[in-house]
Amino acid sequence: MDKYEMLAEKINMLEFHQKLLLEVVDHPSKKFTRMIIESGLSESEVNHFYSICDKLSKKLEEQKAEGYVYFHPLFDELSISMPDKLDIGQTIKACLSQNLYKSLFLEFEKFI
Repeated sequence: MDKYEMLAEKINMLEFHQKLLLEVVDHPSKKFTRMIIESGLSESEVNHFYSICDKLSKKLEEQKAEGYVYFHPLFDELSISMPDKLDIGQTIKACLSQNLYKSLFLEFEKFI
């Protein structure tokens, strides 16, 4: 990656974080949004995290419909797949406070 690509990447991240900061200013209770900024996550990392949560939420609903009651394998899948910059316990609490993937993170909260 040359200097210009690195600079463009930095600018994109700054623009992304600036957009998120405006959300946090208007809604200080957005703890997960704040974590994104504090952890320095890129937009692609955040989108990847959301896609993992979408996938796991669907799996959780399917498993519940099939009668499953033990969801630790899904928790493990999240912990392996999520960005290294995030702590799983803090992430779960922050997402719950923001009502993100509520049923998923209520189940996962039992494992932290």
